[in-house]
Amino acid sequence: MAKINRRDFLKIVNRVLAATGLVAVFGPVVAYFYPPNLEETPSEPVLVSPETEMPVGESRTVAFGRYPALVINTAAGLKAYSAVCTHFACICKWDADQEQIVCPCHDGFFSPVDGSVISGPPPKGLTPLQTEIKDGDIYVSAGGEE
Repeated sequence: MAKINRRDFLKIVNRVLAATGLVAVFGPVVAYFYPPNLEETPSEPVLVSPETEMPVGESRTVAFGRYPALVINTAAGLKAYSAVCTHFACICKWDADQEQIVCPCHDGFFSPVDGSVISGPPPKGLTPLQTEIKDGDIYVSAGGEE
């Protein structure tokens, strides 16, 4: 085995550290442009919660493919919508005190009955999703009523 002098050893260490630094900087950049393969909307229904754990006036936000879904148990029954605001794609939340769906970014308000815009800058209502109850569990799937 050839003997490595100090200068060659330091060159090797310097190159290894430089390569490690480049991977640390450019790894996340590359990962940003190649995200995990998530379906836009799942092909199978997604479990929300057991029916007994969601009384009237409560809501759940669940992962639903690429974007979350908001499921609300209203007095009129279960309603589900895409939780993505149609204004700037912020995630909407259920406000039980106001009994409205609220976008916290720019004060957009949506109706829990049909997802339509009550006030604020959103140009259109939330995308409706379908809910169903199977064996006491609440599921949400694509294909809600327009």
